[in-house]
Amino acid sequence: MVSVSISGKRIDGWSFDLQPDPRVGAELVFNGQVRGIEKDEKIGALVYEQYEGMAQKELEKIGREAVQRFGIIDLHCVHRIGTIPVGEAAIVVLIRSVHRHEAFDAMSWFMDELKKSVPIWKVGSVQ
Repeated sequence: MVSVSISGKRIDGWSFDLQPDPRVGAELVFNGQVRGIEKDEKIGALVYEQYEGMAQKELEKIGREAVQRFGIIDLHCVHRIGTIPVGEAAIVVLIRSVHRHEAFDAMSWFMDELKKSVPIWKVGSVQ
């Protein structure tokens, strides 16, 4: 199963409402937070924008590809847009798989592909 969304709301502490699955032996969560330094300068927030509609479609596409490529059970992703203060999450990804190595491989690949192909951009920072 793949579920992805893009939100302008805070996603810290995000939980996915998932049904128990007896096949799941590993659950991996990536919580990408805004750090307080960008390009060697202190910041208070980052600002993200998206190509509306296209970003959602591309997230879904690479999510489905991760499931097929790595044999994982689930991939769930929430990406935040707008102004995101330091310490808050810009993205949360959860992957469930039978074994841990599929989850780690899928997460690494998914995040790399997201950075390359999903039209969501850092457009600036706020002091």
